[in-house]
Amino acid sequence: MAKISVIGAGSWGTALALLLSNNGNDVTVWSILESEIEMLSKEREHKDKLPGVKLPESMKFTTDLKEAIEGKEVLVLAVPSPYTRSTSKSMSPYVAEGQIIVNVAKGVEETTLMTLSEIIEEEIPQAEVAVLSGPSHAEEVGRGIPTTIVVGTRKKKTAEYLQNLFMNDVFRVYTSPDVLGIELGGALKNVVALAAGIADGLGYGDNTKAALITRGITEIGRLGIAMGAKAETFSGLTGIGDLIVTCASMHSRNRRAGILIGKGYTMEEAMKEVKMVVEGVYSAKAAMGLAEKYHVQLPIIEQVNEVLFKNKPASEAVKELMLRDKKIEIFQDWEE
Repeated sequence: MAKISVIGAGSWGTALALLLSNNGNDVTVWSILESEIEMLSKEREHKDKLPGVKLPESMKFTTDLKEAIEGKEVLVLAVPSPYTRSTSKSMSPYVAEGQIIVNVAKGVEETTLMTLSEIIEEEIPQAEVAVLSGPSHAEEVGRGIPTTIVVGTRKKKTAEYLQNLFMNDVFRVYTSPDVLGIELGGALKNVVALAAGIADGLGYGDNTKAALITRGITEIGRLGIAMGAKAETFSGLTGIGDLIVTCASMHSRNRRAGILIGKGYTMEEAMKEVKMVVEGVYSAKAAMGLAEKYHVQLPIIEQVNEVLFKNKPASEAVKELMLRDKKIEIFQDWEE
């Protein structure tokens, strides 16, 4: 049994806390919101974000960050990506040398173009940082629906330790050393999911969705490989796997926001309606910053940015994608 704290009591943090508790661990959940901690302690259920998912009496809840961190073998950082830096900065004084932090949010910081693990390492240099990602909606993990994800670390020993900690008969965990590829796949698929939602909102069909998924993973892989990630990561769980589930499911806040934008909502109106952090909005500009830095083309992600931040009509963005210069899909020599 390990002592674990989940930092962040949103839907994903709560679902992972339940999973880890069911695996026999001593679990504490932290939130900055006193009202959230009071609700969880009293109701043993996150009424707003995971209704119907009951939490065990053994699970502890706190707003005291020092209490949540000190003496724990593993910290699961589950705050939305825009709050990763500020939360990490607050955590740093209490984190011991070598303490493991598993980041489970997805995003790239717009101002610095840093991945979330890079942010955590900068703010908490004494920690050992890992990432957990893959096609995994909190609503399904909380109900024990079979799910498969991947944990990324730089040390094999840490990867295997975390694999054993999280894995059970409904939650299968793979390991990978490609932390960068895992994070890029997880962050940028949210931007493509916005595009998929926009297409749904415009009334387009399965052909359009399939095109966005397949060309979207090509864009993500193109950027990732240019940055030094492994090509095979993008055909795995945090590449095509996460992209499929996020583009296809109504659990996806990015797809839901995209649907509203396709129906004519502004980006701000769509985010307000979804009532959760739409992380693809925050990663979209960062993706274009990375594209410029590494000299790669991301036409779908570029058009998403135009729609989100420059008030470009969604239908015009789709038309522009369809009328781009003719391209070759597979580069190899032709027969004469």
